[in-house]
Amino acid sequence: MYMKLAMEEAKKAEQLGEVPIGAVIVYKDEVIASAFNLRESLQTTASHAELIAIDKANEQVGSWRLEDCTLYVTLEPCPMCAGAILQARIPRVVFGAYDPKAGCVGTLLNLLDDSRFNHRAEVQGGVLEKECGLLLTHFFQTLRNKRKE
Repeated sequence: MYMKLAMEEAKKAEQLGEVPIGAVIVYKDEVIASAFNLRESLQTTASHAELIAIDKANEQVGSWRLEDCTLYVTLEPCPMCAGAILQARIPRVVFGAYDPKAGCVGTLLNLLDDSRFNHRAEVQGGVLEKECGLLLTHFFQTLRNKRKE
């Protein structure tokens, strides 16, 4: 259910010409934040769906600590987002598609399960993996076709 909400966020990004990545943060079975990728629109490095959702959740709970939350995101978090997840103390991350080029919660490495950090997070990958992956595949195929024209 929550991954489908993250996918709806990703579709909002796609409508803006953004890479379709969406995220939601859940606290006690309630969505407290949702966001989508805005890097091209804002032209800022940190405009990833996860980081925007974390900021919104911080505001919602009134704390930088998101200790009882779960982050759902359509694509495996990159190193920057994994670092923010650690810093926010999010205990659980659920993602859709694996990212072979930048995934840092299981694919290239797992920053969220490194005992050298003072916080770790449980990770569940591959939730609605095919559907999340198709969002990205379709987006990049369409982009390549437009460039050819």
